Amino acid sequence: MKRLSTTDLTPGMVTAEDVYTYTNQLIIPKGTILTDKAITKLEFYSIINVRVEDEISKVYLANPEMPEDVSYSEKIKNSPEFKEFKKRFDEEVPKFQNLLNSVALNTRSLNLDEVFGFTMNLLKSESGYLSVFDMLHNMRQYDDMTYVHSINVALMCNVFARWLRMTEEETRLATLCGLLHDIGKVSVPEEIIKKPGKLTEGEYTIVKKHTLEGYNALKAQNVPETIMNSALMHHERCDGSGYPFGLKNAKIDTFAKMVAIVDVYDAMTSSRIYRGPMCPFKVVDIFENEGLQKYDTRFIMTFLENIVNTYMLNRVKLNDGRVGDVVFINRSSLANPTIKCGNEFIDLSAEPNLHIEAII
Repeated sequence: MKRLSTTDLTPGMVTAEDVYTYTNQLIIPKGTILTDKAITKLEFYSIINVRVEDEISKVYLANPEMPEDVSYSEKIKNSPEFKEFKKRFDEEVPKFQNLLNSVALNTRSLNLDEVFGFTMNLLKSESGYLSVFDMLHNMRQYDDMTYVHSINVALMCNVFARWLRMTEEETRLATLCGLLHDIGKVSVPEEIIKKPGKLTEGEYTIVKKHTLEGYNALKAQNVPETIMNSALMHHERCDGSGYPFGLKNAKIDTFAKMVAIVDVYDAMTSSRIYRGPMCPFKVVDIFENEGLQKYDTRFIMTFLENIVNTYMLNRVKLNDGRVGDVVFINRSSLANPTIKCGNEFIDLSAEPNLHIEAII
């Protein structure tokens, strides 16, 4: 291990520790294979030096980066890490589906180490070059509304806990809360879950029961209370507008508050039978305009600030058809970064008629 000046970093080096900004935001996790994009991000946040491993990544040496004119999304999809992640993901979903169904129907006992293993198996990699959000953003073809969603939320909760600098045990607990939060959905009829149109009032009443069903299923398994509470309370909101009890801030379990944010983010940015995925920046805009009263301020701001950081230097398409790269995050308007289109810099926070339509 050695400490190098950021100016001396080269693609292929591997970070030996988490890298945080001066405002305590995690921007590059330990084990990341540095790329031009990652090094530029370090420079952008004025990181002076970084601890790196002594050897260059073998994965990088065998698979150097693609040309700069290829979009970041295409680089991800063509990377060996993404292909391995997708392979594991496709393998783990059916296993998790069988396990979740069995536990929900109380035909087998719940082994928390086993279900935690489902998530951690997806995070195993010889490189940390890509973030979980890079991976999941490029796997939005799935329209499964329970099992894939639960795994997505678990992965994101794992990262979210690290952004909050939680302990290893707290991170494990947050991951499990995310993985099991929707276990009650197993009891909801499939025709309602997969209905392409708007739910009737009666159907919505049935769906809302999944929180209580999930709580009862987990209670029968004798799991930690906070995991049960996350299943019960992940639709509660700090202003009292949620369900099933209309609880307010202090009454809502801490981990349920985390799951609530990630649950909504993943649902909005994922494909559904009745719509395509929503642009992450649009979701951030909704959170900024409508969610600051509904979610715990500490959690929602940490989540949003770190989410937009994951899209730094990504190529985006504006609603007027222009294409450019995200080069600066506006802290006062996270959904409206500065975009470089050719030689022009466009501050979206100063352009009310422009917005990001898609990440490409």
